Amino acid sequence: MTMDEATAQREQGSPPSPWRSSRFRLFFTARSTSLLADGMLMVSLTTAVLGAGYGAGGVGYALAAWMAPIVLLVLFGGVLADRFTPQVMMVGADVVRMVAMLALAVLLIGSDVQLWHIMALLALSGAATAMFQPGLASLVPQVAEDIQRANALLRISEAICTLLGPGVAGLLVAYWNVAGSFVVIAAAYAMSALGLAPLRRLSTAKDESDDPMWHRLATGWHEFRSRSWLWGVIAVWAVYGLFVFGPALPLGAALLTEQHGASGYGWIASADGAGTIVGGLLGMRVRPTRPLVAGACAMFFFTLNPLAPALGWSFTVTALTGVVAGCGFAFWGVMWATSVQSHIPLAVLSRVSAYDVAGSIMVIPLGRALAGPAADAYGADRVLLFSSVMGIALIGVMLSIPAIRALGRAPKESPAPLAGT
Repeated sequence: MTMDEATAQREQGSPPSPWRSSRFRLFFTARSTSLLADGMLMVSLTTAVLGAGYGAGGVGYALAAWMAPIVLLVLFGGVLADRFTPQVMMVGADVVRMVAMLALAVLLIGSDVQLWHIMALLALSGAATAMFQPGLASLVPQVAEDIQRANALLRISEAICTLLGPGVAGLLVAYWNVAGSFVVIAAAYAMSALGLAPLRRLSTAKDESDDPMWHRLATGWHEFRSRSWLWGVIAVWAVYGLFVFGPALPLGAALLTEQHGASGYGWIASADGAGTIVGGLLGMRVRPTRPLVAGACAMFFFTLNPLAPALGWSFTVTALTGVVAGCGFAFWGVMWATSVQSHIPLAVLSRVSAYDVAGSIMVIPLGRALAGPAADAYGADRVLLFSSVMGIALIGVMLSIPAIRALGRAPKESPAPLAGT
C-alpha cells in the first residue's frame, strides 16, 4: 500500500490493517511465541514435579513460587518499563526466562533434582514475567494505528496458543522427554526476544527523571486513581476475581469431569477456547461508540461458565455455553485493552497497566483457595450458582458507574510510522 493510499484510509476514518506494519508483525510473532511457551509451561511443570516424586503438593508449591513474584513485582515492572522503555525490559525478561528454562532442562536430565531447585528457577521466571507484562500495553499503540484490531488479533493469538500449548507440551513429554519440553519452551522465549529486539528502534520516550522508585510508583497511582472509569472497573474486577474467576476454574473442572468425563471436559474447554477466537473476530469488526459498555454487556454471557456445571446441563448445551462465554470474555478483553491504550498517555501507560494487572490478578488465588472449603461446606454446585449470580450483579454494578457508561472511543493520535512499515 502506498503512502497516498494509507493517508486516504486515515482521512476516511479507517486506519490501515495492523498486518501492513512490519512492526506489528514482529510484535505479534514475539507475543505469540511467548504465549505458546506460557501455555506449555503448566503441563511441563506438572509432569516434571510429579515425575520427581513430589506429588500434587509439590506442584502447588512450584506454581506458587512462579506466581508470587508476578504479584509482588509487577508494579515495579511498570515503573522500570517507563524508565528504560518496554522494549528493553521485555527483551531482558525473555532472555532471563530462556535461561531459567534451559537450567531447568539441564537439572531434569540429571537424576536428583530437588524441589527447591525447581521453585527457585520458577521464581526467577515469574520475576521476569513481572518485568515483561506491563510493557505489553505500551507497545500496542506504537506498532499499530488500529489499536482495536491489533488487540483483537492478539486476543485470537492468545486463545489459539492457550489451546495448542498444553497439547504441544504433552506430545513432547510423551514422545521425547520432559527436559526436552523445557528446551522448546526456552526456544520459544528466545524467539520472542528476537522478535522484540528490532522494536528498540521505536522512538519511545524514557522517564529520565531522577525521582526515586516510590515517587515513580506514586505517579502511576495518581494516574490510575484520577480516572474513575479505570479504578471503577478494577475495583469491580477484583471482587469478580474473588467470587467468579476464583471458584469457576477448579470447581467447574471438577464438576464437569464428574458429569461428562475427562474427555468431555476437554472438549468443553476447547469449546470455550473456540468462543474466545470468535470473540476476538467480533472485536475486529464491531466498533461501539461506548466500548466499555459493550464489553461489559458481553461479560453477562460469561456467567454461563459457572452456571452450566452448577445446573448439570447436558454436554451439548454446556459446550455451546462455553462458546458463548468465551466469546463474551474475549470481546470484553478487546474493548478494555483498547480503552486503556487509547486514553492513557504513553509516558505512564506501563505503570498504569501494572496497576491494572495487579488489581486484576491479586485476588484470584484467594478465590481459588477458598473455593475448596466453600464447596465442602455448601456443595460445589451451590458455590458455582452463587458465582453466577455474583457475576451478573457485579457487571450490573460496573454499568451503574457513570464514568464507565460515558467513556467513548476517543482514540489518541498514533506515533508516526517508521520507514519500511
